[in-house]
Amino acid sequence: MKILLIVLLLIPLFCPAVFGQSDPSYTWQAGVSKGIITPEKPMWMAGYAARTHEATETYHDLYAKVLVLEDQEKNQVVLVTADILGFPKKMSDRIRTHLQQKFGLEKSQIILNGSHTHSGPVLAEALYDIYPLDQPQRTLINDYSQWLEVKMVELVAAAMAEKTSVRLASANGVSRFQVNRRNNPEAQITKVKDLAGPNDYAVPVIKVESESGDLVAVVFGYACHPTVLDHYAWSGDYPGFAQIELEKTFPGTVAMFFQGASGDQNPMPRRTLPLAVQYGKSLAASVERVLAEKMTPLPAQVKTAYREIDLALTPAPSSNELVKMANKQNGYMQRWANRMLKESTEGKAFLENYPYPLQIWQLGGQTLFNMGGEVTIAYTIALKEKYGEDIFVMAYSNDVMGYIPSELILEEGGYEGYSSQMVYGLPSAWEKGIEAHILSSFDELAGSLGIRNSPD
Repeated sequence: MKILLIVLLLIPLFCPAVFGQSDPSYTWQAGVSKGIITPEKPMWMAGYAARTHEATETYHDLYAKVLVLEDQEKNQVVLVTADILGFPKKMSDRIRTHLQQKFGLEKSQIILNGSHTHSGPVLAEALYDIYPLDQPQRTLINDYSQWLEVKMVELVAAAMAEKTSVRLASANGVSRFQVNRRNNPEAQITKVKDLAGPNDYAVPVIKVESESGDLVAVVFGYACHPTVLDHYAWSGDYPGFAQIELEKTFPGTVAMFFQGASGDQNPMPRRTLPLAVQYGKSLAASVERVLAEKMTPLPAQVKTAYREIDLALTPAPSSNELVKMANKQNGYMQRWANRMLKESTEGKAFLENYPYPLQIWQLGGQTLFNMGGEVTIAYTIALKEKYGEDIFVMAYSNDVMGYIPSELILEEGGYEGYSSQMVYGLPSAWEKGIEAHILSSFDELAGSLGIRNSPD
């Protein structure tokens, strides 16, 4: 009898997962919602300059999904994920303003993450130089974008109204179809025997389960461009197929994908629908494995921080340089140069810096570093070296204004380091020092929450 009593007393000490599930301080309030956002009319698709016409079919519907979390102190956070290329700044600002007015939420409490699928619609005020849009298409895009903003707020309201008691747990999985596209030419990928990095194969997972143990939602991420498909069919690409697979495996569950620092990471090989399905199922299997194993329970405590820092741009090209580009280039580069010339003639001042969003969430013991733009994988690697391999890193959130290259990529140039700036309509490349500026600003933001460097 004494031995049994000792064993029972020791169980909470050696089984934190069991203890966490029974302790009321681990009980969160959560609400989830989802809605179809597939365009009803033929529209131009976002992501590829080589496309020549609107979408013609649908592989599967596009979705926006919402998770609202509330801790023991009634602090709330809202995660919105969507099958779109990304949230343009003006759209993001308007959505967050509506959420502030309606629910009292600050920017630090809201994450708007686009999966970056290249099989979703063009949105207003984003990437217009890429596409040869006529006025009817521009009208369609504006109408759809206005509808989408309203839809996002409605979905948050729906999730807010459906909050129930849940428990959270987190862990990292792994999946390996991500390939560094700068170091591994796609045309030669089937012959490559030793892939070159840098890479980060982590699959961050957050489990949201009811008090009875039913899976309410699963939030998961991966750092890889959703560019398997370049067709004329709406779809979420591999993240869409992964979410479909998880929701099929766990009926009644809302599966939410967030994009990581995938700026220089592609799925390879690619270009076929069966490959998109394969990668989706592979990613879903990674998540299922994590859910089946021991995960870290998260106490119901939320901390958030948000900051916008100025990222400096190099001086814009002169009028003479723009004239040369307009005469020499074609496609989106020519459209960009002509637009820049027009704005210069009209006396419009070019941007000299850009307000870049940084954000940190702490959900219990799980830290999530979040940033805007097409962030390259070097930032994930640097943050994990400093704050530990268990952190989550999210990108393509709140604003997608361009690529965020590492200092090495900025020096090397190429698409991610230079020419993509024109794709996004920026007047020039980033100034040197961008990587150090972002990482040191993250250090300051982390310090404001009491987050310290991970010991070696």
